This record gives sequence, structure tokens and C-alpha cells, in this order.
Amino acid sequence: MQVKAIIFDIGQTLVEYPVPLNWSALYRPAFESIENKYGLHISEGEYMHIGEVLAKYNARINPREKEVSSDIIFSEIVSDTEIPQELTNAIKKGFYGYFRSDVRIYPETEDVLEKIKSEQIITGTLSDVAYGMDNEFALSDIKPLLQYIDFPYTSNDTGYRKPSERGLEMLADRMNISLSGMVFVGDEKKDMECAKNAGAVAVLINRTDEKREYGQDFEIKNLRELSKIIAAGI
Repeated sequence: MQVKAIIFDIGQTLVEYPVPLNWSALYRPAFESIENKYGLHISEGEYMHIGEVLAKYNARINPREKEVSSDIIFSEIVSDTEIPQELTNAIKKGFYGYFRSDVRIYPETEDVLEKIKSEQIITGTLSDVAYGMDNEFALSDIKPLLQYIDFPYTSNDTGYRKPSERGLEMLADRMNISLSGMVFVGDEKKDMECAKNAGAVAVLINRTDEKREYGQDFEIKNLRELSKIIAAGI
């Protein structure tokens, strides 16, 4: 069957984030940078409260199927502290920015996406955001790539997190294609489970030498290897 669409995870698939998947150890440094920038005085009790709220919404610790908005998360963070509510959006921006400062697009990404588009294959993304990160931040990390992506979606758009199949089902509906003609490329077990749950083709991108058995249909070392899958059909 011909490949009709290719959907990509974002982090560690299209771009590299040189931070751990679990941000727990960096909550305090992130908020200390915010404290210094805005001249705040966050008490130890407030730091404890902030850490508890972030841990509650840390999907690496407490997986959830439905997405939660950043407004809910950061309103809860600011409550029970002396942080002025009018700084909520600035604090949100500072927190997300702390973890995105060294993001880089993989060298082959743009060329591969351009080639896929030239072959009339529909493109999209489906990425779980961290702590309800707004798309203005999540998608800004792939801004140079957006010209090649027809449906740049995150869990904010679908309302569901992987491995739920709902996101891919929504994309297939919007693209007016069958899920059997869709390829989903990601680097984690939940990406492969998402693809399998939806009935799409699961392609694991494994840029390491570590053996990973996540039930993938295909495995690639870099995005250029997608050309073999496209040429072979599915």
C-alpha cells in the first residue's frame, strides 16, 4: 500500500532536546532563574509547593491520557504563593524557556521533510507537550520546518497524550486518509504503542546503539532512512 502520510514526533525525532525526559531534578534551578530574573523572593515552603504541583503534572511520573492546559497548571503553581498573578504568563514562558535553550534541529531533518513534501505525501506532527506547554513554545522549536508540515499537531490540539490512538485518528480524519496508509515516526515506546493502537505503521527512530524492542514495524537510525520505507510501500 502506498504511503499517504507521515506523522512525526518532535523531540528526539525532528529536533534534539539535550535535557532529561524527566525534568524533576531541574524544577528548582528553573524557578531560581525565574526568581532572579523578576526579583522574586520564593520561600522554601513555596518551592515545595511548586515542586509538588509540577510533580503532579509530570507525565513521566504520573502518566495521563488527557492533556491539561498550561493555564490550569501554572495557575495552580502561583496559587498559595506570594508570586503576583500578573506574572503567571511570564513565569510560564521562563519555565519552558529554561528547558528549550539548547534545542537543535537534526542536520538531515529539513532536507528529508522537503523531499517528502515533493513526493506529495502529507506530513504532520504529533507530540506530547511537557506541563501543558503552549504551541507557541512547542512549535517555535520547529519554526524553520513548518513550511514542510501540513498538520503541525501536539497534544494541545488533540486533547490526548500518547499512547492513546485518538491523536492519530484525528489526524487521519483531517487528512481524509486511512490509518493503514499512515506512518508514525517516533523515538519512544509510547510512540510505537500509539501507532499500533491506531493501526498505523510504527517506525522507531533510534539514534543510539542501544537495542530497543518496542513492537515497531521498522527501525531507522536517522530520518534519511525513511526513503527506503516510502519506496517499498507498506
